[in-house]
Amino acid sequence: MASQLPSTLEQWLAYQTQVYPRAIDLGLDRLNRVLANLGFRRPDLPIVTVGGTNGKGSVVATTAAILGAAGYRVGVFTSPHLRDYRERIRLGDRLVDADALVAAFERIERARGDVGLTFFEYNTLAALLVFDAARLDAWVLEVGMGGRLDAVNVVDPDVAVVVSVGLDHQEYLGDTLEAIGREKAGIFRAGRAAVLGSRELPPVVAETARAVGARPKRLGVEFDCHRDGEQWRYTGPRWDFATLPAPNLRGATQFGNAATAIAALEELAPPLTISRASVVQALRTVSVAGRFEVVAPRGAVGPTWILDVAHNPDAARVLADNLRATPTPGRTLGLCGVLADKDAAGVVAALAGRIDAWWFVSTEGERGRTAAALAACADLRPGVPVATAESIDAACEAAQRVAAPVDRIVVFGSFHVVGPAIDWLERHGLRRGD
Repeated sequence: MASQLPSTLEQWLAYQTQVYPRAIDLGLDRLNRVLANLGFRRPDLPIVTVGGTNGKGSVVATTAAILGAAGYRVGVFTSPHLRDYRERIRLGDRLVDADALVAAFERIERARGDVGLTFFEYNTLAALLVFDAARLDAWVLEVGMGGRLDAVNVVDPDVAVVVSVGLDHQEYLGDTLEAIGREKAGIFRAGRAAVLGSRELPPVVAETARAVGARPKRLGVEFDCHRDGEQWRYTGPRWDFATLPAPNLRGATQFGNAATAIAALEELAPPLTISRASVVQALRTVSVAGRFEVVAPRGAVGPTWILDVAHNPDAARVLADNLRATPTPGRTLGLCGVLADKDAAGVVAALAGRIDAWWFVSTEGERGRTAAALAACADLRPGVPVATAESIDAACEAAQRVAAPVDRIVVFGSFHVVGPAIDWLERHGLRRGD
């Protein structure tokens, strides 16, 4: 333990990057030891844990929005953050107070003794302590990576969700969909519902659920969504909600994500009471920054901006589908930054037919990738304009200069690119602040 502890949130975050020799070290033994030292006990309230390769953030946001609309106080844990570390821990729609985080980190530091913790493990433990102290009605927890050995899995959920399975983080989870699916299904619990939020999950996910004694609840089997234009219907074992509005989150995949959130909450009623009116209210208002977020020009002058944290090939294909479904009379300009441990070539290939001109952007940090290296792995057709930029600010400025009012500028890839792009848009008066 350090002889003098940090005093500010910024100091604590810097300190946590130096405590442990590895940024990622999957496993629950160290967390369980620290939780035991803290005297932590799982609270007697509903907990929903959401895992998957893509779509987790949307399902978490929709689940939390429905709970909030129903009048419940909910703690929401997500990662990573776009701009402010406190985004990861929310009490309803309010970011955690910095002083509460510092107090949680001080408790963790006193309790950990000689146990090393990664940055994300500090984050998870702090969320549990903050939520426990806030005396909430429900928790919604997003898995960071994988599931079976992820820090979030230290808490037993009442309902566990796997939204999707794709090739990502193969160095930690395995290099096949079956291996990755098995890891993600590690959040399921005996006697509890295992909500499967995709029609295309590898069979091993449902098989793992059955093997541990969980009850598979599959999209398209035990529950479903039926679209009728911009309206849709949820059908499940107990609920039948007709003429629901389209989710405020854009894209065709959001109907399935919304149905998955409803399916999870269906398992918690009772003790929770969720009405159709609460679902309708939540669907109309739910939002997640940087998930096919469309920023329209002020006064109808200037290009439209689209922000999307599509940082793996599956997410990039969803983004491509969304762009196809929302055509523009002008060009589509792409600003792309992808970390070095991601399949950048796959991301670019998925969007190659939808982007008319490219700016490849450098990302910083240990996992960063230079713009030149990103451009070098891109396989684009001859004649497509390509430029590089050392920062997202420079890329935004360059794209804004050449864009016509009928064009759209799509910023996508890493959170490290989309977050700073939001900052740039707000500084230039193109996006309202949160």
